[in-house]
Amino acid sequence: MTRFSWHTATSPLPSPVAWVYGWWIRGNLVQSSGTVTLAVITQLEPITVIFTVPEDSLGPVATRLQKKAKLTVDAFDRTAQTKIASGTLLTLDNQIDTTTGTVKARSLFANKNDALFPNQFVNVRLLVNTLQGVTLVPASAVQQNGSASFVYVIQNNIAHTRTVKPGVTDGGVTQVEGINPGDVVANSSFDKLQDNIAVTVATPGAAKPAAAGTNGNSTSGSSVP
Repeated sequence: MTRFSWHTATSPLPSPVAWVYGWWIRGNLVQSSGTVTLAVITQLEPITVIFTVPEDSLGPVATRLQKKAKLTVDAFDRTAQTKIASGTLLTLDNQIDTTTGTVKARSLFANKNDALFPNQFVNVRLLVNTLQGVTLVPASAVQQNGSASFVYVIQNNIAHTRTVKPGVTDGGVTQVEGINPGDVVANSSFDKLQDNIAVTVATPGAAKPAAAGTNGNSTSGSSVP
């Protein structure tokens, strides 16, 4: 005589259950010691996101982690335009992938609205540090001359080369040392610029003629915040 009974298995996680196709059929025999997977439970709240950090940027990140700093990690969609969720950095891997020159990083997201899903592709932005009271210029304004970096500062419609020390670049702007807030720097026509040449700073929507009576050039300028 065979006895049959019903049994309820409760998941330890408040997460969706995915069943293995072909086994959830009436009449199949279920064994407590079987090796066949009947269902897979995936944790969504919280959820982890794994991304890579370039080995050249590993130093500042590791230093902040050693100081027990909570580093914010933002997850964006595939186009990197829409932020999906924010979390914190958990840990770094213990070795660098020599084929890519990167190290894996794991971040934790509360994911209360289930905006993140397992195996979803996301773009990640890691905030390592916030610099206060620094001078910023458009990243395109910084020019290279060998190993030296410089910008063209416009004063009284004259371009002057000014050596700068660039720092962090983010969102199209670069932190620099060597110029003052309020300086106007050239942001175009670099092939025509040189030190002590006369220029005309063009405004948006306006024509860009060369200065009358000179061998000057037109360029667009940006005021340094």
